[in-house]
Amino acid sequence: MTLADAATQRFLDTKNVIVLATLQPDGAPLAMPMWFLHDPAAITMISVDGLQKVKNLRRDPRVCVVAESADDKGIRGVTIQGRAEFLSDTPERRALAERFLKKYHPSLEEYWGGRAMPPNRVMFRITPSKILPWGLS
Repeated sequence: MTLADAATQRFLDTKNVIVLATLQPDGAPLAMPMWFLHDPAAITMISVDGLQKVKNLRRDPRVCVVAESADDKGIRGVTIQGRAEFLSDTPERRALAERFLKKYHPSLEEYWGGRAMPPNRVMFRITPSKILPWGLS
């Protein structure tokens, strides 16, 4: 199973928030709900630089991401293990910021105070090493 699997992509299309787990200095997990983008190769997220989850990622890029749903069709979801890499200011990152603005309109503009990604934000991409889906078809 890969992130590019059609059932996984369709499932992630239905999600606005997924949970990111990072590793604290003492090894304990820190799990936080996050806005995200996905494509067949990676999950992309934005955060405020200096927050604990960002410090954790800078120290140890290993992560786990979980998305889940439960309804009358049952429980389904996906767990993604991988590594995070921070993206520098490039045309690719600016295009991803535009995708975030489109997906989370108008909330993200309100949060940012405009359409430009504030300078204290960081963007990181999670490249999967293991995908564990359940109930997806």
